[in-house]
Amino acid sequence: MTRRWLFGLLALLVAGGLGFQAGRLAPEVSRPDEGGERRPLIGIASLDSPTYIRAVQQCGGVPVVLPDTEASPEAIEEYLERLDGLILPGGADIPPAEYGESAHETVKVLDDNRFHFEKALGQAWITQTQKPLLGVCLGSQWINVLCGGSLVQDIPSEFGVNHRDTGHRVTLAPDSRLRRILGVEQLEVNSFHHQAVRRLGEGLRVVAESGEGVVEATEGTDPSRFLIGVQWHPEKMMPEDSRQTRLIQAFVDAAKERLPVP
Repeated sequence: MTRRWLFGLLALLVAGGLGFQAGRLAPEVSRPDEGGERRPLIGIASLDSPTYIRAVQQCGGVPVVLPDTEASPEAIEEYLERLDGLILPGGADIPPAEYGESAHETVKVLDDNRFHFEKALGQAWITQTQKPLLGVCLGSQWINVLCGGSLVQDIPSEFGVNHRDTGHRVTLAPDSRLRRILGVEQLEVNSFHHQAVRRLGEGLRVVAESGEGVVEATEGTDPSRFLIGVQWHPEKMMPEDSRQTRLIQAFVDAAKERLPVP
């Protein structure tokens, strides 16, 4: 696979008139904002979802939907080089074998393409770059597993509560980046998940929990890097909830801060 083909693949955008041009990024991809500054390219792994796309656009980033059909080392290397930030979005379940367990009867695993792509991209992004990473629902679980952690495979079976297709309150750790961004101690969030962090991965800390003690958010312990995973879906709560907008904005701003000075 050639670098020219990969440049074209990276230009396969689905929003804002951003286009594909074989052999290189289309000119619109690098188009500056009204202030003359280049906008950060934000990769959205696997999922073509209008809510993620709109959220990134609203906060000044350029959304790049990454197809899960190409997980070669060459493709992953290009993504690490070209993208300024990465969102690992929601989805089905990570195979429990990834953290050394047999599958609970409620587990519905990712399809093979998405599993192999997000595992390869997420692992490389965490270990080979300091660029911002935001995990949403499944994406939050990916971050934990890729850092060596494990998951509660079914929250209702272990905690006796339902966190799928509902809403509930979470409490944020007082000294966390996430709390500084959101500006509150507690908040109501949406909830679509039946899994959560059990054993915490290396280099992570718990920064939000539900009233039952379910882990609702983690972040990296390195203060110089934006690495946050949340179990709720902030992109679905925008723009009505300004706190969730602040989360996406902080992520995009962190990506923008790493852009080279012209």
